Amino acid sequence: MPRDFSMQNLSDLCEALLASAKAVGADAADAIATEGRALSIDVRDGALEHAERAEGIEIGLRVLIGQQQACVAASDASADTISEIADRAVAMARIAPEDPHVGLAETDQLATDWDLERLDLVDPGEEPSPAALQDAAARAEATALAVDGISQIESAASSYSRSAIHLAATNGFSGGYVRTSCGLYCVAITGEGTAMERDYAGEARVYGSDLPSAEEIGALAAERTLARAGARKPPTGAYPVLYDERIASGLIGHLLQAANGSAVARGSSWLRDKMGERVLPAGLDIVEDPHRPRVSGSKPFDAEGLPTKRRKIVEEGVLQGWTLDLATARKLGMTSTASAARGTSAPPSPSLTNIALTEGPRSRDDLLAEMGTGLLVTSLIGSSINPTTGDYSRGASGFWVENGEITYPVNECTIAGNLHEMLAGLQPANDARKYLSRVVPSLLVEGLTIAGD
Repeated sequence: MPRDFSMQNLSDLCEALLASAKAVGADAADAIATEGRALSIDVRDGALEHAERAEGIEIGLRVLIGQQQACVAASDASADTISEIADRAVAMARIAPEDPHVGLAETDQLATDWDLERLDLVDPGEEPSPAALQDAAARAEATALAVDGISQIESAASSYSRSAIHLAATNGFSGGYVRTSCGLYCVAITGEGTAMERDYAGEARVYGSDLPSAEEIGALAAERTLARAGARKPPTGAYPVLYDERIASGLIGHLLQAANGSAVARGSSWLRDKMGERVLPAGLDIVEDPHRPRVSGSKPFDAEGLPTKRRKIVEEGVLQGWTLDLATARKLGMTSTASAARGTSAPPSPSLTNIALTEGPRSRDDLLAEMGTGLLVTSLIGSSINPTTGDYSRGASGFWVENGEITYPVNECTIAGNLHEMLAGLQPANDARKYLSRVVPSLLVEGLTIAGD
């Protein structure tokens, strides 16, 4: 049985990094230590094809000398390495350009208590064995292959990971937490040669017991794949487009990316002049909630030690605020939204946790009936998004709809529009999956240009 993580060990590593940084001349510093193990199993034709296990500790140190900063990371946590990291980071900071916006949080900004039990980020069950993961992947593969019309399985995989993180800084903050993740995935293929089509089904959850069965995953992958048989190009023209729930969060993601403080501070956001203005239809909110229990994106504090909290990014269709860490907040003359994220080798930057878009009153089928003739998109490839203007173009595949009914599968087409207009008139369905980190239903968008045959 693998040893369990020692949060005390990670805390001690962070404190050692901070002490070393101060000893060699840092004015301030923060440290991060992570420990993790991950196991993934791929099967083909019922037999093990690939197995990968990774375990290790990583440490990172950010030092500040006045308004200069530098970050150094390592995958060795020995005393000699910690000393070397501190020396190197201080030396790098001394020659780094000054940035008037860098700096640690003030003491009164820091998180002081949190309820990890309420967040429920750790599966209390035993870690699955390699044999159990292989069995799950093999059952998903076998179920999909047993469906008439499925010619082969491109991949069937099962995975498990457990990771721990601890943060500490010279301003007095110190805290950490553990999270687990379990996943199962299957990609099926129908047809041969140029007529080959593929689709997938997959899930990832904090608790392994929350996953659908391997048989459900395999059957859904086969069902989706067979529906794509005989795909062809759709007609060219201006039509409504319905983004299936599987990929609809990506459309909202473009808005969220444009509302990131880093993009706004650089002047490269198509939302830069839209604060306090309508960006979605009235009645729609986008809510960030970092405290949803048993959800992968949840966390009690951000990467600068600030307490995370629920907030509305968009309320009644109106943009309420940017996503900010301390540095971007200072640059914009605002207050951090406790949205800092970081790895071991880079300084903090703004990032989101869990978000949810208001659902509508109608089902996806209702929206299909309303759109009449148009495109149901289930997969997107490539991306050409102008971050300054919001001009949008993406490769797409899915299903052609006529008289509100799906008529045939389509591929090799491009959809294009402008995100200002697309988002301002979208209509949400009521089919969002509540257990995801991004809870976004199917979305109907009017008047996109489709380039097909």
